[in-house]
Amino acid sequence: MQVLRSGNYKTMPWKNGGGVTTEIAIFPPDAGLADFDWRISMATVAEDGPFSVFSGIDRTLSIVEGAGMELSVAARSAVVLDQQSDPFAFAGDAVTSAILTAGPIVDLNVMARRGRIAATVRRVHAGEKIIFPAGASLLLCHQGELGLAEDGRMHALHALDGLRHDGTAPLACALVGDGTAFLISFSAI
Repeated sequence: MQVLRSGNYKTMPWKNGGGVTTEIAIFPPDAGLADFDWRISMATVAEDGPFSVFSGIDRTLSIVEGAGMELSVAARSAVVLDQQSDPFAFAGDAVTSAILTAGPIVDLNVMARRGRIAATVRRVHAGEKIIFPAGASLLLCHQGELGLAEDGRMHALHALDGLRHDGTAPLACALVGDGTAFLISFSAI
C-alpha cells in the first residue's frame, strides 16, 4: 500500500491545451501521454468545449467537484453527469464535448489502453468492506475522511488523497470514517 497525497500530484496542460490536468498515477511510471497503459487524473473544466482525443484509449469519467456537465460522445445521446452519477465509460478516440451545467467542475478521468488493460471504477462509502483485486488498484477519497486498516496499520485519507495497492493477491479491507471514495482497478486483458 502506498498513500498518495493530493498536494504531491503532478499538474500539466491538457493534451489539447484547453485546460489543466492533475495526474494522480500512471503506469508505467515513466510513461507519457502517448505510451501509458493506464492513467488516473483529475481535470478542471472551466468552460464548454471539446475533450482531448486519446487514440486507442478507453475512458471512465466521474464528477468530483462542481454542479456537473452535459457530455456528448460521438453518436450517443448526451448524458448529464454530476457528483451523484455513476462513473461514465466511453472511447477516448470518440469525438467528445462538454457543456457545463452551472460553472466549472473537476472530473476524475481514468484511462486504459484498449486491448491490453481493462479499468473498473466504482463509488464506495465509509462502512463498506471493499476488495482490492490482484494487480494495480487505487482508492481515491472523494469527500470527507476515510481510514483503511492493513496489517495493523491505519492509512488515513483526506479528500482527493489516494491509496495505491499493487498486489499479487486480492486484499479485503473495511473503510471507516465519514467519506466516499472511488475504487479504481486495472486488469490485463
